[in-house]
Amino acid sequence: MIRGAQDPAMTEGAISSKAAGVASAAVAAAAAAAAKTAEAADAPGATQAMKAAEAAKALAAEAGGRVLRQKRQRRQAAMFALMIAALVIALGFLALLVGFVAVRGIGVISWEFITQMPRNAMTEGGILPAILGTFYLVIGAMVMATPLGIGSAIYLTEYARQGPVVRAIRIGVNNLAGVPSVVFGLFGLAVFVKMFGFRVSILSGALTLGIVVLPTIIRASEEAILAVPVSYREASLALGATRWQTVRYAVLPSAMPGILTGCILGVGRVAGETAPIMFTAATFFTARLPGSIFEEVQALPYHIYALVTEGTHPEAQVPIAFGTALVLLALVLGVDLAAIVLRSRYEKSR
Repeated sequence: MIRGAQDPAMTEGAISSKAAGVASAAVAAAAAAAAKTAEAADAPGATQAMKAAEAAKALAAEAGGRVLRQKRQRRQAAMFALMIAALVIALGFLALLVGFVAVRGIGVISWEFITQMPRNAMTEGGILPAILGTFYLVIGAMVMATPLGIGSAIYLTEYARQGPVVRAIRIGVNNLAGVPSVVFGLFGLAVFVKMFGFRVSILSGALTLGIVVLPTIIRASEEAILAVPVSYREASLALGATRWQTVRYAVLPSAMPGILTGCILGVGRVAGETAPIMFTAATFFTARLPGSIFEEVQALPYHIYALVTEGTHPEAQVPIAFGTALVLLALVLGVDLAAIVLRSRYEKSR
């Protein structure tokens, strides 16, 4: 009984490889036998046999190469199909999420919903204070975090002596990016609200959110700066430029698209955070807009949380919560789109 015919694990590629090997061995054996026979007969026959053997070896090598190419092509096609499937699944979940929120929240979206103040225990009216509060917090956080993050990345990549200290700092930054956001909220409550006396306010929330997004901006800026070719720095220094002039006019313009990408990711995270502003900036309800950065404010993420968990009229407030979630999604996507357009224009103008 033939063992290979009974082996269920024998794949087509393996069978083809073994067949090619057997054929190659048979051709080589036949050529060797012919060579020995011709050598025993006369010298011209031996020369012809050697040529036949070399031709047989070339054919065997070509057959083996063809089998290997077919295996690589099948493996490549399988991996390509897996990547397409992963992309389709990810886009499917995203479309499902957006569609679910849109179907439940589109019914309450109107111009009045966006531009009016909430009324009647937040069962009527609009979400204007929450929209403006989210803008205030996002702008404040990015104004604080962007220069600190980019400056830290420049120092770590261009000025700091690479060694154990810098590696420890990078490890700390990476670990800071994985800290739960509620921990940042407690830190902001203890430091900005209590110690510095900023109270529950826009300033406290913006500073807390700036710390939340700071590791993301640092890491993205570092990767963008490190991706700039060393030849740019060498050419600038060879022309007599100082270290800062090299960074300012040679490194940063090339790294700016990557830095903007990090800032875009930071905006998306800041706009959707709830736990940090719960302790430092957000209020459940206010009948007026904030007059300064030392006043508390409504925000879209906390507004959704409050309507769903603390609302006293769920039949009227849950649809408003879904409408608020749809506005938040549109706000984040709009900010990201604007940043992408700015990045594209910057790249074209270079």
